[in-house]
Amino acid sequence: MYKIKILNNISEVGLNRFTDKYQIAKNFTDEDAILLRSENIHEYEFNENLKSIARAGAGINNIPIDKCSEKGIVVFNTPGANANAVKELVFAGLLLGSRKIYEGMQWIQTQKDNENIAKDTEKQKKLYSGNELLHKNLGIIGLGAIGVQVANLAIDFGMNVYGYDPYISLSNAWNLSRNVHHSDTIDEILKNCDFISIHIPLNDKTKNIINADVISKMKPGVKLLNFSRDGLVDTEALLNGIDSGIINKYITDFPVQKLIGQENVLILPHLGASTEESEDNCAILAVKQTMDYLERGNITNSVNLPDCSMEIYDHVRICCIHKNIPKMITQISDALSTSNVNIENLMNKSKNELAYTMVDIAEVVNGDILNKIKQIPGMIRVSTYNFDKND
Repeated sequence: MYKIKILNNISEVGLNRFTDKYQIAKNFTDEDAILLRSENIHEYEFNENLKSIARAGAGINNIPIDKCSEKGIVVFNTPGANANAVKELVFAGLLLGSRKIYEGMQWIQTQKDNENIAKDTEKQKKLYSGNELLHKNLGIIGLGAIGVQVANLAIDFGMNVYGYDPYISLSNAWNLSRNVHHSDTIDEILKNCDFISIHIPLNDKTKNIINADVISKMKPGVKLLNFSRDGLVDTEALLNGIDSGIINKYITDFPVQKLIGQENVLILPHLGASTEESEDNCAILAVKQTMDYLERGNITNSVNLPDCSMEIYDHVRICCIHKNIPKMITQISDALSTSNVNIENLMNKSKNELAYTMVDIAEVVNGDILNKIKQIPGMIRVSTYNFDKND
């Protein structure tokens, strides 16, 4: 029986995908896996039994990735599961930034006792005239699951779309509209675009990527949208950019105290993935990934280990998380061959400093063999799976 600890409210639609092999609770101390959303677990004490953590969402800033890697804990996220929800909100942001919808609605709320509201509206509305999106230039920095969907929808809206992503995946490239202009540099987007939307992860390399130097290269009057992470934009540089007139409006989904109440700044309360459909999709994917790993050793959408999956083979599977160093496969193979164990199937993948090796054999292994593998220098975790082809 696998124990699953829940640290946030996770969609029941997803949790119901767990079979009777699983127990679900919030108070386990010896859990096999954790499911969470925004709970910060940087100070969490991981038990020795913990094998995986799955975040029902894309961002993983609330999870200590390095600590998990050291302990051989696989960390999953659910990229793309909330992409449609975020895409729709980005377009709401585009319209809010272009049409002065929010400002007009604010004025209306002050007119509750105005008996001449219909007549006064006709006079007032000229203050809230805006622009259409048709034929405007939209630059997208980051063409992941969300960026691609935003780009494709913008094309349908009749916008001219510039996309920049030197690391675009093959699947996202296939999904991207052929009408999107591929920019070789960010500078091309900064120079030409009326709207810029950021869709990249937050890490040490991207923190404050929108800084004073970048803003100085933007087309005057640009509308900047950030529905990815607040740390991508330097707050002081942003305010200076607004004061100078380079940035006409900043629309974001991340409340930053210093920006609240600032003119030409529209802040949403982190609503990007806050739809029932998105929460269901994220939970379903998180549960699926957790089950596939706990029952079969397969890894999909891990942020600290490579994607690595094999079909079920009769009878035993050994999975090894280890450092990405030479001769690991040889040493694993030797530990089995010296005990007259034949390898039926083997797969090895690496990701940065870690690697994952899956080995299928046709017989049960004893503790001595597993101990030999566990004692290999650089080995972090060794797991075994017993199943037959009917599992």
